[in-house]
Amino acid sequence: MASTAGFIISSSCQNNVIDDRHWLAWAYPPLAVPYFVYDVYAMYLCHLCRAQVKGHAPGAPAPPRAAAAFLRQELLMVLHHLAMVLVCFPVATLWRQGKGDFFLGCLLMAELSTPFVCLGKVLILFRRQHTALHKLNAVALLLTFLGCRVLLFPYLYWRYGRHRGLSLLRVPAALPPAYNAAAAALAAPQLYWFGLICRGTWRLFRPAGSQPRPP
Repeated sequence: MASTAGFIISSSCQNNVIDDRHWLAWAYPPLAVPYFVYDVYAMYLCHLCRAQVKGHAPGAPAPPRAAAAFLRQELLMVLHHLAMVLVCFPVATLWRQGKGDFFLGCLLMAELSTPFVCLGKVLILFRRQHTALHKLNAVALLLTFLGCRVLLFPYLYWRYGRHRGLSLLRVPAALPPAYNAAAAALAAPQLYWFGLICRGTWRLFRPAGSQPRPP
């Protein structure tokens, strides 16, 4: 849904990437906020179930201890979801003041890689990690994550530079420091996750018999 909305918004705002408007740009963010809140709670429930199945926490663990263990394990994802609700939502609905619908649409398209992440986890749960479907899904995840999350930020800088008549290298200096800091904060976890995806894909396609180098 996010990627579809993002594609509609960005493709409808090609003439002027700053001032062109689309109604989905203000309608979709309020719809997405409950998802992030729910997803954190769902991840917490999954954490409890995994602990009970593995025998690490028989019965119902104490809520403070269970929450602390969950935060240690999923800290980056929880911070990502909190930032989406507490920072990105106010920016998308209030601070923009109707500007930059095109850029919001492109950012929504970053979610195109998420179904492949979920499918990969489902295949592993059903012990299908050695199938051709799992390998095909890994390639699709790598390509969509690279295109829609890693290369997204240089593309947004390039489109803004094209609008202003600036080269890509001159765009960061033309923007307020807060804009560059926000872009860096959003890009940093994407680069980290992309590194994990590359490592997992390499392990999946590594030739039989080859061993990883010792640490």
